[in-house]
Amino acid sequence: MKTLITSAAALTLSMSAIAQETSIDTSTWFDDPSTLTQTDGASIYAGVCAGCHMPNGQGAKGAGDYPALTNNSSLVATAYPVSLIVNGHKAMPALGGLLDDEQVASVVNFIRSNFGNNYPDNPASAELVNSMR
Repeated sequence: MKTLITSAAALTLSMSAIAQETSIDTSTWFDDPSTLTQTDGASIYAGVCAGCHMPNGQGAKGAGDYPALTNNSSLVATAYPVSLIVNGHKAMPALGGLLDDEQVASVVNFIRSNFGNNYPDNPASAELVNSMR
């Protein structure tokens, strides 16, 4: 139990540090999703995703298993990361209430074209995200 509490505290501190680096106020996100105004995938990734998946997409193991996004062949199909981000799965929280359709598409396109991934075909669109909600 002590390890879980320590890991949760470390994750909270790292997310706070990442948010400070990217000038994103995370304090009200889950109370009021409209406070997340960033629209570019890199900023959204840095402020929302990097706390678990790490800044360079390398993933982490500790209190949970946060899969690496680097060279990740699961990202070939555009719908897969869209579904995970909108609906969540296992330890991945559903972020559909936090991110609008454009933001989800933007961060999906970012992770599919960074971290050693090169999947330019079938980019995510707001229309695709909306159809999967």
